[in-house]
Amino acid sequence: MTFNPQVERPSRHELGRVLFETKAMSSDWAPTFAAVDRAAFLPDLIWPWDMETGTSVAVDRTTDPDSWYAAVDTDQPIVTQWDDGEHSGTAPGHVSTSSSSAPSVNYGLFQDLDADEGMNVLDVATGTGETAGALYHHCVGSRGRGRGRVTTIEIDRTVSTRARERLCAAGLYPDVVVGDGFGGHAGHGPYDRVLATVGLRESPGAWLPQIRKGGIIVAPWGTHYSNADAVVRLRANNGIALGHFTRPVEFMKIRAQRSPRRPHAEYVPAGTFDSADTSTTAVTESEFITGRYTALPFALGLRVPHCVQAVADARDGARPVWFYGLGDRSWACVMFRDGEETHVWQSGPRRLWDDVEAAFRWWQKQGRPTHDRFGLTVTPDGQEAWLDTPGDSWPV
Repeated sequence: MTFNPQVERPSRHELGRVLFETKAMSSDWAPTFAAVDRAAFLPDLIWPWDMETGTSVAVDRTTDPDSWYAAVDTDQPIVTQWDDGEHSGTAPGHVSTSSSSAPSVNYGLFQDLDADEGMNVLDVATGTGETAGALYHHCVGSRGRGRGRVTTIEIDRTVSTRARERLCAAGLYPDVVVGDGFGGHAGHGPYDRVLATVGLRESPGAWLPQIRKGGIIVAPWGTHYSNADAVVRLRANNGIALGHFTRPVEFMKIRAQRSPRRPHAEYVPAGTFDSADTSTTAVTESEFITGRYTALPFALGLRVPHCVQAVADARDGARPVWFYGLGDRSWACVMFRDGEETHVWQSGPRRLWDDVEAAFRWWQKQGRPTHDRFGLTVTPDGQEAWLDTPGDSWPV
């Protein structure tokens, strides 16, 4: 098997060194990193995503190649499509709908997947094709001498076609399929490994009969409560799959499971705020607003069903946090204000803040568990979360 030679760039060499030294990439994946160049899978026009500010600015290889390669060789996600392909121009669109994940995230997923030469792997959400190419190199082309197989599935035909072209140009030949990865791809199963590089709100029962006994599923998973997802590593056995979460992540969501729109005015029409039930809470802002990649919002999502949280920016010493019910028009607002008592407003069939505060107190009582203490069980009929062991689980 011959692969296209990769351009040796100092910035890329430095990225590989950092990934290895920080243990984001294990030594067995180093040959794949060296052979499968992220730059070979990206279009000329990209939008590097600043994780600190949540913003992106277009970079075009045709007009500024130095900045383009600098962005590619940085450990950051890069948006490659906006608004399901309806976007045009260089300004960012409304919703990022295809991307290249940060290299540290990708190689962390590979470690969780524990794929090896000769394995049959399903890659859900082809995107740029880089992940499928890396899996192919690792499981088929580099050491497997053709014994393994990688199938990659993508719902967007245009995205899939471009990925196939780039994979072939790089000398990498996974099976590229157009379809909804939520249903898997039974025709090439059973699989030893299934990897999703798109966020899930529901783990597909359709994957269970497509994976061998003892096979592993790795996927970003979370709830509609917030964007706070975590990687779940499930082992399949007798028609079910279960396992712990490994680390926090943020991923764009699979198209059928994107967070529903929640227009504020539909929940809180003008003039109705004053008629809401009012109370106070002893929960403080510093306890509740714990920051990005912390376990609390993830845990609250597991414990409070059908609820979306929206944290507003602090202004003039005050920060409102809103909660919206999914399936009804219940809402709540908690107003944290410096040096003052915290007031709560609630309305609708559910008292959402009461549910959230009860979940918060439960999390505290359990010792403020981190992501890796939680686990998930997936069956053909649904999914259940648990803390520490599957014996005491609840539906999510």
